Amino acid sequence: MALKVGDKLPNFKAKDTNGNIFDSQNYIGKQPLIIYFYPKDETRVCTEQACSFRDNYQEFIDLGAEVIGISADSVQSHLKFKSKFNLPFILLSDNDKKLRKLFGVENDFLIIPGRQTFVADEKGIIVLVFNSMQGKIHINKALKILKELTK
Repeated sequence: MALKVGDKLPNFKAKDTNGNIFDSQNYIGKQPLIIYFYPKDETRVCTEQACSFRDNYQEFIDLGAEVIGISADSVQSHLKFKSKFNLPFILLSDNDKKLRKLFGVENDFLIIPGRQTFVADEKGIIVLVFNSMQGKIHINKALKILKELTK
């Protein structure tokens, strides 16, 4: 069942770009989170999306939020992607697709892993679920709702 606005973010663990175990309990309920699922490292739209998050990362930090990108790519692929494009935020490997299932992120066009963004407030409650194959628009939606939360 897909997560929706008003749901609490589930706790989860996954490997980050350093091969370390990322534990969401260290973040959920402590600060706003932007968790975005994307299809694949190094593809055109996914790279544009990641670079847009990178280019706006300081604004997310200034609003007290952390950005987490998730795809099924390997830790090694994420490390290369992060290094090549100087991505300052967390990338997690979901190679077994457990996180995608936990969040209820469906495939687009039946075969392409979905591109979906979840924004949670500092209590871990989801305030935005956004699904679009257009990468850059996710950043604008996430920033807009974060600014509304911090008014």
